[in-house]
Amino acid sequence: MKNQSFNAAILVDQTPKQAFDAINNVRGWWSEETKGDTDQLGAVFYYHYQDVHTCTFQITELEPGKKVVWHVLQNHFNFIKDQTEWVDTDVVFEIASKGDKTEINFTHVGLVPAYECYDICFNAWGTYITKSLYDLITKGEGQPNPIEESVKKAQEMRAEL
Repeated sequence: MKNQSFNAAILVDQTPKQAFDAINNVRGWWSEETKGDTDQLGAVFYYHYQDVHTCTFQITELEPGKKVVWHVLQNHFNFIKDQTEWVDTDVVFEIASKGDKTEINFTHVGLVPAYECYDICFNAWGTYITKSLYDLITKGEGQPNPIEESVKKAQEMRAEL
């Protein structure tokens, strides 16, 4: 049977180390609201986007310049019935040299078309990987979800004091 897990790949001019470092900079390409270490083997980190999506990951593999794996410990979407769809799935980044370029192969192992969230997740992951992560690696700046406006305003007001 063909693997139906979500997959996306990008090819960049930067080195595998640069790609690896960018992947681990989750706040730079996915969400500024990520809490916890995102670059330490065994670390647990928390993703939050408004009241739409919360998720807890554990970093289960971290091979510099080669591979990053996050295991989903907890997940909640406000738009689906089955809240277990992502639980016990793995988010895998495989990094390989391809001639003078670097390929990043992203697979959300277990995120399959039968899932209620698949279409939305397909579009979201596709944008985060092929646009935001790509831009972080190639241009030094991605398009992560911003910190919610009220938090941002409070931080700005505090900085003015």
